[in-house]
Amino acid sequence: MTRSLANGVSWAAFGAMLMCAGQAAAQTSTAEVSELVVTAQRVEENIQKVPVAVSAFSSAALERQSIETIQDIALRTPGFSAGAVDPIQSNFAIRGIGSAFGISQNAGGDASVVVFVDGVYAGRGGTPDIDALNLERVEVLRGPQGTLFGKNAVGGLLQYVSRKPGPEAALRLEGQYGNYDRVALNARGNLPISDTLFLSVGGSIKNRDGYEFNETTGHRVNDQDLKTATLALRYLPSEDLDIVLAADLTDQDQRGNPRHNICDASFQAGIHCVGVNPDPRVVNAYTDGYLRRWLQTYRGEVNWKTPFGDLTSITAYRAVTLNFRTPFFSNPVNPPAQIESTETDHEKNKQFSQEVRLAFDAVDGRLKAQVGAYYLNEDNNRIEDLRQDFPAAAQTGVATYPQFVRGRSWAVFGQASFAVTDTLTATAGLRQTWERKRGRFIGRKVSGPGQPPPLAADYDVRGAKSWDALTPRFAVDWQATPEALVYASATRGFKSGGFQGIAGSGVSQSTAYDPEYAWSYEGGAKTQWLDKRLLVNLSVFRTDYKDLQVSQLVPLCCVVVGNAATARIKGFEAEFVLTPLEGLQIDGGYAYLHARFTDFASGATANFTGNDLPRSPRDKIHLGAQYAFDVSGWGVLGRVDYTNQAHSYFEASNIATQKQEGFINWDGRVSLTSPDKRWEVAVWGKNLSNELVATYVTAFAPYRQVLVPYAPPRTYGVTLTWKM
Repeated sequence: MTRSLANGVSWAAFGAMLMCAGQAAAQTSTAEVSELVVTAQRVEENIQKVPVAVSAFSSAALERQSIETIQDIALRTPGFSAGAVDPIQSNFAIRGIGSAFGISQNAGGDASVVVFVDGVYAGRGGTPDIDALNLERVEVLRGPQGTLFGKNAVGGLLQYVSRKPGPEAALRLEGQYGNYDRVALNARGNLPISDTLFLSVGGSIKNRDGYEFNETTGHRVNDQDLKTATLALRYLPSEDLDIVLAADLTDQDQRGNPRHNICDASFQAGIHCVGVNPDPRVVNAYTDGYLRRWLQTYRGEVNWKTPFGDLTSITAYRAVTLNFRTPFFSNPVNPPAQIESTETDHEKNKQFSQEVRLAFDAVDGRLKAQVGAYYLNEDNNRIEDLRQDFPAAAQTGVATYPQFVRGRSWAVFGQASFAVTDTLTATAGLRQTWERKRGRFIGRKVSGPGQPPPLAADYDVRGAKSWDALTPRFAVDWQATPEALVYASATRGFKSGGFQGIAGSGVSQSTAYDPEYAWSYEGGAKTQWLDKRLLVNLSVFRTDYKDLQVSQLVPLCCVVVGNAATARIKGFEAEFVLTPLEGLQIDGGYAYLHARFTDFASGATANFTGNDLPRSPRDKIHLGAQYAFDVSGWGVLGRVDYTNQAHSYFEASNIATQKQEGFINWDGRVSLTSPDKRWEVAVWGKNLSNELVATYVTAFAPYRQVLVPYAPPRTYGVTLTWKM
């Protein structure tokens, strides 16, 4: 296990550090770890009283750790990995379960780890910028969450929770400058219009040069041009009624993210590698490509305290328009032949959802329960144009693949917790989901001397499939002492079935793959020690998957999804927060993950049984330390974050070309706050060791090429903030 971590750091070292920290805290301190409220069970609870494996980041933690993206959150969360096909097509995996393809690569598919923004399921098109939202916290729930959250939360989920408008006037302005000519402006304000009506607004602009340079065009690529706006109106006519109307908008327009080409120069006298620059931050694509996104979310939330309980209604409409172009091989335009596959996508997605929940108490408060219903309607229209440029004329040309997919999902659910004794509580929950997907799929040659792969012949077909799933949860928790909660649970989750992104034939395209299912068994403890100066949370789990949806790249074809495997996942996770003395905080987490295919035969010869699941590093450690003190009335706060993650694979074959080696990430931030608390200046840096980390890997064996987009290099800058 020790050798699997970068630079040979073992989890035993983590345990030793925790023991030393506890000894330091025992010496002297009056500091306590601050309490954090989460909604991991759809109602507000102290995180230490929730029998669920959940990590949470408060607004202060997001700021102090310079967290801007979900990738930043993943670095700091046990069992959570986050990659990206490009800046808007993320690949999340929790405890080894995720989707190998970007969700926008497949009009009829879904992710295995989902995101909720203020209770609204963010199905496609990415999420709003973390900086733009006035967030109260971000939560990461690990393991299947099928009972209270529904389909596709089979690996886990993330929740963004925004701060509601309130009665106190406030204004926050922030400006930032960093390397790669990064310039960012952010403004947030809260305005009480009357005693019962409150308004909050926000907006941000982010611009920077690209992290890579395209030698062919002379432009920097993988840049950023992002504008966001948020608006929320809150009406409190009485103590019993709380109404919020909110909207968030995202406008993104920037150059593309061509892959870096790692190729075998000895193959066919190196003709596939002529002119390829080996520098990982240099690409040689004939076009930069582009990425354009327009995201709109409109939400109405009503919370009403009735004689029967607390009634919550969330109504939401979400619309996304995506346009992007990506050259995959990034080969220079060199004789004797151009070798390239260029994907151009145009996608419009509309989503309407309605959820109603009633939370109530009974039996003198010994029974706490909630029941609800959920409806989701999705319409996704996507056109993918695939241009193939190969030495063989028979494989050269352009084909188009329009897809029109409509999805419907209905669910009813409930969960009840009964206090058997003053310290022992039993919980049972159940969700029944019905869903249907139907679509029209077209494959048509547009131009070219040959028949561009994967298209074997033109087709225009329709497909439809319905599924239903029952996803229960059973749990028991024991409040052994006021500072120690012990729990055990069994939970079932499922991920929706779907249709291929593109296929070579109408039969393949119109044939749906089925849902995948998981049973997860977990035991854990949430504890506080040393007069609440030390918090330690532990969990051990086993998850059994069947009908696992596996994505495989078929050379000269496409990414094919099928129910090809079963898997078993075992692991252990630990998190701690320590305040050994006033102003000093030490925190961290460790995850051990053993995620293997128990049955996976791929084709006539390949057998991946026993291989690691994609993006499931065996070991992962995160450690953070921050210290705050005053100098002549000025507040100083410094923080450093360290992550050490073991190697993992991007594909089920576990071949060397699909491997991400273990890596270490260092982030740091130092801030200075004025005595009146209005001004703050901060200097920050991320990936300070400048590690080269792949976010996605595509290996084309016939051409002996590996195509890789990379995570950001070392970045640093200064942030100036003014608050009223």
